[in-house]
Amino acid sequence: MNAPNSSGWKPEMTPASGQSGPATVTGNRALMLEEPLLFEIGRKDVTGVDLPEPGANSSGRLGGLGRAEPIGLPGLTEPETVRHYTRLSRQNYGIDLGFFPLGSCTMKHNPRLNEKVARMPGFADVHPLQPQSTVRGALEVINELAEWLIKLTGMHGVAMSPKAGAHGELCGILCIRAALEARGDAREVVLVPESAHGTNPATAAFAGYRVENIPANADGRVDLEALKARLGPDVAAVMITNPNTCGLFERDMKVISDAVHAAGGFVYCDGANFNAIVGKVRPGDLGVDAMHINLHKTFSTPHGGGGPGSGPVVLSEALSPFGPLPFTARTEDGVVHLVEEEGADSFGHSQAFGRMTAFHGQMGMFTRALTYILSHGADGLKQVAEDAVLNANYILRSMEDLLDAPFAASGPCMHEALFGDKGFGGELTTLDLAKSLIDEGYHPMTMYFPLVVHGAMLVEPTETESKAALDQFIAAFRSLAERARAGDASMKQAPYYAPRRRLDETLAARKPKLVWEDAPES
Repeated sequence: MNAPNSSGWKPEMTPASGQSGPATVTGNRALMLEEPLLFEIGRKDVTGVDLPEPGANSSGRLGGLGRAEPIGLPGLTEPETVRHYTRLSRQNYGIDLGFFPLGSCTMKHNPRLNEKVARMPGFADVHPLQPQSTVRGALEVINELAEWLIKLTGMHGVAMSPKAGAHGELCGILCIRAALEARGDAREVVLVPESAHGTNPATAAFAGYRVENIPANADGRVDLEALKARLGPDVAAVMITNPNTCGLFERDMKVISDAVHAAGGFVYCDGANFNAIVGKVRPGDLGVDAMHINLHKTFSTPHGGGGPGSGPVVLSEALSPFGPLPFTARTEDGVVHLVEEEGADSFGHSQAFGRMTAFHGQMGMFTRALTYILSHGADGLKQVAEDAVLNANYILRSMEDLLDAPFAASGPCMHEALFGDKGFGGELTTLDLAKSLIDEGYHPMTMYFPLVVHGAMLVEPTETESKAALDQFIAAFRSLAERARAGDASMKQAPYYAPRRRLDETLAARKPKLVWEDAPES
């Protein structure tokens, strides 16, 4: 099972206990099952379903697009297919298995109440092409969630259709571009702090702007004087994350916003870290013009699974008229409408820059997020932020004596604790510590980000972890930090107990094998 195959090098499977034992015929070790690829399970000359042979005239129905060669995919039965993916899932790590310390990702528990509500008839089976008269309840949900997001952020309007954080960033920047074009102002530059998420400069560049970096000061926050010095008539916007990716609150945010507005620009806030301030701080009060909200972070909708996500964008009064279509609006008779192009003028939205998606957004995520908000209430959401900050500071202060914590002296952190690899012995790196963390039963933290800290390790516990869970993680983390400082060379080979040993990540990045190729015939 572990022999090299035509898909590329396959790392060996390690003993579950670290002890040697007799070889098994299957390659399995009890419940640690060795799972081959689909191409190694099925055969290309069979199929798992029976289909009638095509008729004599069927080829003409495809307009010349019929397949001329065999498809080359393996045929599997339903049990084989189900078992394959179930076995693979058992080798994966998820939030339902344990603490997931990925910094800047807010890997919090997904409450089962949210899932129950999302599966209710009328929500789970709603279709975007249904007549509006048949989905009034769904439109009410979208509109109520929109109202809550506006209240929580202190903003004027919201675009609900973006389907991810980066998609929301693009929406916000396009609103800014539309507002500038409406006043005949052709600005070309977007300023981005050097500690920003990588999607910030990518989004600005994608929208046609030239990106310039703003340095951080010694405290890990935006250098206010450097930013003010760069403002001018060519600056369209500043994209700033608050709390920032060093885990710190930007104390000068209002001053920054005032300076940018005075120079004729707009302020975009990356809302990825809103979990640290929800119910405590309203970005609109800080002068923010646009901010995306990751529903999968702050409002606990699932990460990745289940289809498209959701990244609503809250907008200031200056940008709201330029937000995309469609959107929900309530008329005087109390009915919520989905406003499309043909009705935009009557709702005072003739300046919309266009659309971000074909339809209104991801209904399943809206339902889960609203359930989360209503089940917590105002006091509960405030406690979410307080507990998230408390947990992050508990980790920071528990580790600062062993790991380099470059901004620990800057005051309390917010949602995440940041460490570096300064002081590691031998040739050990952040990657070695992270791989060793897998052996302790944890998914590694975010590594090498933000770039302003060498060998960065970014840990975000969220509010949903108990003190007992944090104490267990801290004990493992401290043990690994002590080994790293001592230069324990065995960490170079970690993980030892995972289903697979360490991959050659450089080779995988530079020479990836992404397509199955049959072994050459002898």
